[in-house]
Amino acid sequence: MKLYLSVDMEGITGLPDATFVDSDKHNYERARRIMTNEANAVIQSAFDLEATEVLINDSHSKMNNLLVDELHPEALLITGDVKPYSMVQGLDDSCDGAIFLGYHARADQPGVMSHSMTFGVRNFYINDTAVGELGLNAYVAGYYDVPLIMVAGDDRVADEAKQLISNVVTAPVKESISRSSVKTLSPKKAGELLQAKTVDAIHNLNNIKPLTPPPSPMLRIEFANYGQAEWANLMPGTQLEPNSTIVSFQAKDILEAYQAMLVMTELAMRTTFS
Repeated sequence: MKLYLSVDMEGITGLPDATFVDSDKHNYERARRIMTNEANAVIQSAFDLEATEVLINDSHSKMNNLLVDELHPEALLITGDVKPYSMVQGLDDSCDGAIFLGYHARADQPGVMSHSMTFGVRNFYINDTAVGELGLNAYVAGYYDVPLIMVAGDDRVADEAKQLISNVVTAPVKESISRSSVKTLSPKKAGELLQAKTVDAIHNLNNIKPLTPPPSPMLRIEFANYGQAEWANLMPGTQLEPNSTIVSFQAKDILEAYQAMLVMTELAMRTTFS
């Protein structure tokens, strides 16, 4: 069994605000260690259940957060930026199941540090379905017929996962009080929960269907302001919808939609406010 693990940071145990997830802030190094320990808890459970390979993709910010010298020695790590498929780099049809660790709720929803890729995005839509990072990444897994078997993060992303995927196992390690405050488990208790939930997820793998993306999906991104939409609309093949900040792109498949999303959001971040 080959397991794929995408590890974000905002949903990691005990992290309430940007001082933990920004590499320039004072709590970041503490958060990296907690993040690495949580990945190790999942990895150890997978190998205990006779996984043959565990591939981890560092999926936060510059994607070089996990401490490779403290990572489980049998795991393989994808680290660094730029990656053609960002948070799902390396995920393909050789994987038997995927786990998303440290995830958060999508933009425009409550939840600790909720957002969708950048703070310029209000909503992503695949056809008429509003999704965040969780949904987009799960669709890519589904393209390869890989089920998303477990999601760990705050209680809000656990609810989001259950709405998208029947029978998915969730591991809420903290409860959102506001966008920058939480009631959290201790790292030790969270590690025990993650190990137990990983066992449940692997045993439940055959009862979870992949989130199959629609063929030829329409990607629509609603931006926070018009300047961001203007920048995103510079990508060839896009349309800026009238009287809105929504930019659309007709993709041939979810992989093209995903890369279009990356390009459009990167362009949009060039917007200034003066």
